[in-house]
Amino acid sequence: MLKTAIVILNWNGKDYLEKFLPAVIKYSALDATAVYVADNGSADGSLSYVEGNFPGVRIIRFDRNYGFSTGYNKALAEIDAEYFVLLNSDVEVTPGWLSPLIKLMDEDHQVAVCMPKIKSFNDKTSFEYAGAAGGFLDRFGYPFCRGRIFNVIEKDNGQYNDAREIFWASGACMFVRASLYKKAGGLDDDFFAHMEEIDLCWRLKNMGYKIMVVPQVEVFHVGGGTLPNNNPHKLFLNFRNNLWLLCKNVQRKKLAGILMFRLVFDGIAAFVFLFSFRPDFFYSVLKAHWSFWRSTDQIRIKRKENLKLFWNYKHREIYRSSIVLNFFIKRIRTFRNLKI
Repeated sequence: MLKTAIVILNWNGKDYLEKFLPAVIKYSALDATAVYVADNGSADGSLSYVEGNFPGVRIIRFDRNYGFSTGYNKALAEIDAEYFVLLNSDVEVTPGWLSPLIKLMDEDHQVAVCMPKIKSFNDKTSFEYAGAAGGFLDRFGYPFCRGRIFNVIEKDNGQYNDAREIFWASGACMFVRASLYKKAGGLDDDFFAHMEEIDLCWRLKNMGYKIMVVPQVEVFHVGGGTLPNNNPHKLFLNFRNNLWLLCKNVQRKKLAGILMFRLVFDGIAAFVFLFSFRPDFFYSVLKAHWSFWRSTDQIRIKRKENLKLFWNYKHREIYRSSIVLNFFIKRIRTFRNLKI
């Protein structure tokens, strides 16, 4: 069995593989470590490039694009390793990046997932949107990060250099204990993409395990490689999947109140898009809620299955206030001012 399997899920990402795969191979040369490219039916010559230039990279081929969730689930089912590293194709790794992550997992078996500090490839002094120095949630399910709240991204001045427990790790570079990945059921196939890593981390935390950030390790992420941030379908997935993860993971006695709050605040967000002359975004939010309410029976079944594994619902990494109100009303723009 491998110690560590680094798995890059690729879909028409030849340009990213050309740019970033050499560093992954160079800086991941540890014993019992292998690099995989799991290809979601690319048509841009990605696999020909990998086969012709990196014969040591192991390839897993799929017939079509299964998305992030199912693509990884199918790929990881074929790999026998102690640790999985889910690594985006648009991430630049750095020398020595693996060893501290492995050391943490080896020493603390309560850690299910960890992540490095994620900074912007295009501005290496700043954090990157998708993860920054660790992910958190507020009580109503809105995600934010140490170093990024909504669209405000901080410069990295060493303010978040402490290794600490977080609520969720970014799927851009997620280091996960393989046995717990399988025990928790992996990523939710129905999510397709976006919020699936938060859902997995929440399930693992409800099972009593820890999610950690190791900021002594830095990687650099381009971001928006598959769906750019101004894509209406990405907005749809974010809103719908966020509601799904609430229904799957929140305590029953709190769920109804949270969903009522979300109806109001998501409705406000939709009309802000409409009055900002973004009718496509307005309809994406409406479509997300319609899709969510139509799928409640399906989510109820998943929730029932989750309850067989869950026992812990008290997490210090859930912000007890509203990040929306603090950001827009109190004008709090940085994580350190939230006092979590």
